[in-house]
Amino acid sequence: MISEKLIRNFSIVAHVDHGKSTLTDRLLEITGTVSKRDMVEQVMDQMDLEREKGITIKAKAVRMLYTARDGSEYELNLIDTPGHVDFTYEVSRALAACEGAVLVVDASQGVEAQTLANLYLALENNLVIIPVINKIDLPAARPDEIAQDIENLLGIPAEEIIRASAKDGTGVAEILEAVVNKIPSPRGDPDAPARALVFDSHYDAYKGVVAYVRVVDGELRKGDKLQMMSNQREVDAIEVGIFRPKLIASDSLSAGEVGYVATGLKSVREVQVGDTLTNAQRPASHPLAGFRPAKPMVFAGFYPVATNDYPLLRDALDKLKLNDAALTYEPETSAALGFGFRIGFLGLLHMEIIQERLEREYDLDLIATAPSVEYHVLKTDGEIITVDNPAALPEADRIEEIEEPWMKVSVYTPATYIGTVMDLARTRRGEQSKLEYLDPERVRMDFLLPLSELIIDFYDQLKSRTRGYASMDYQFDSYRAAPLQKLTLLLNEEPVDALAMIVHKDYAYSRGAALAKKLKEVIPSQMFPVPIQAAIGGRIVARETIRALRKDVLAKCYGGDITRKKKLLEAQKKGKKRMKQLGTVELPQEAFMAVLKLGEE
Repeated sequence: MISEKLIRNFSIVAHVDHGKSTLTDRLLEITGTVSKRDMVEQVMDQMDLEREKGITIKAKAVRMLYTARDGSEYELNLIDTPGHVDFTYEVSRALAACEGAVLVVDASQGVEAQTLANLYLALENNLVIIPVINKIDLPAARPDEIAQDIENLLGIPAEEIIRASAKDGTGVAEILEAVVNKIPSPRGDPDAPARALVFDSHYDAYKGVVAYVRVVDGELRKGDKLQMMSNQREVDAIEVGIFRPKLIASDSLSAGEVGYVATGLKSVREVQVGDTLTNAQRPASHPLAGFRPAKPMVFAGFYPVATNDYPLLRDALDKLKLNDAALTYEPETSAALGFGFRIGFLGLLHMEIIQERLEREYDLDLIATAPSVEYHVLKTDGEIITVDNPAALPEADRIEEIEEPWMKVSVYTPATYIGTVMDLARTRRGEQSKLEYLDPERVRMDFLLPLSELIIDFYDQLKSRTRGYASMDYQFDSYRAAPLQKLTLLLNEEPVDALAMIVHKDYAYSRGAALAKKLKEVIPSQMFPVPIQAAIGGRIVARETIRALRKDVLAKCYGGDITRKKKLLEAQKKGKKRMKQLGTVELPQEAFMAVLKLGEE
């Protein structure tokens, strides 16, 4: 067993697409953890989606053995974290399992919002930061300029910042030496009652839930009776081991080490990220700080296009949930779309990933309704209910007050775009709280924004208005009361519950008119005219009509008396009238996504 003084636990933090996965590949290659024969790009990213999008979705860990220049052999535990704002809590728990972090900054793009958000998380956990400027081989690289930015941010002299290129291996040996020399060894008590931080988990068909743990105090042994400290659930340590990067079983994990515990449980919900594992026979007196249950922020309805695929969708969600404790869902029905599920997500990226996985891995054809958020509704009889589906909002005369979630949003942008960003935030009911110049060219702007405005294409608009230069990060602030109303869409005079929205009173008319106009473009013409109406309560606030397709019944009628033509036109008129009474309008997927594109007009 290796001495605790020779263990180093560290993480790599970076903005999306700054080269974190490529740097991990080089570290695994140089330390000989993965042989040349088994080496593929993005070793740690197992999912096809992670490779395609170039993002890390699930946290991973790997143990590397490295012989330093001083001749000692060190055990390096690298915990790879997701890079997107939706997974901030998972990142914070992974960082809590480390003593240091390698901060990777792209040499051409510089410091961005997610870099700073994850950097602040690392600093909150008192981690030693090793800054690295990556991609110095790019023609557009500005390493000296960016080194100066990092010096201003962290106070680390620019000449001490490591310049590297993960692609061709430049500077990677220096990073390993810095990890060994600058990051402290773990400080745990090997004789105290066992305490281990769960920083992630996955479901294995043979071993049940496999918890990824960092042992803080004591020791975890195979066969021990363990206990989760948040829910007092007892589990058996069926197997303990380490990641290299495949799972390799061992007899025990001691203080300071990172590894896994196979529990045999059937649901990851019982082994939550951030929880503390202890020994059931000799439990610790208090858990590790920072645990909070995962809470979905964005909700959407998922319906199978073919109604008989409903059981398949339910099975697919059951299987996905085995590996994703943040996913919540419950059955719901819609008059327009039939049977489906209301699903809760951490954010829009999480929603996009789940939808793609359902469609790809389980071969399902789905219609997803526009996402909404969770509102707190105080009814006139004093009851408070939470509503995440606009169709479930009570009648207006039974509502005393509606509260909506607000977020703290930080935007990092070149100074030339201050005006356009302010304008975007203002049109989304934003309140500016801070403006700070990071350097003469870049500013940080802080806003308070309703989450419902943030999820409707705010990020796309921010990117397009700033030519892709701005980046953003957000976190929950509080619930606030607002004059909100339910906007109902009627199609052919029938309400479509799946297109209902909850909107601010001041924006109800413009949203209704924009949505009706957008739907007119995406719904195909029928053989009869189709009215599209937006209504608030019993009042119609906007209307558009999709003109009927007209079949030329006179095409074959050449010559002859005018009465013959009139007779054919009358017959067509009667048929159309009957068709309008019986006709139904099919909605394409674009109709539901039109809600997300309202701000583009």
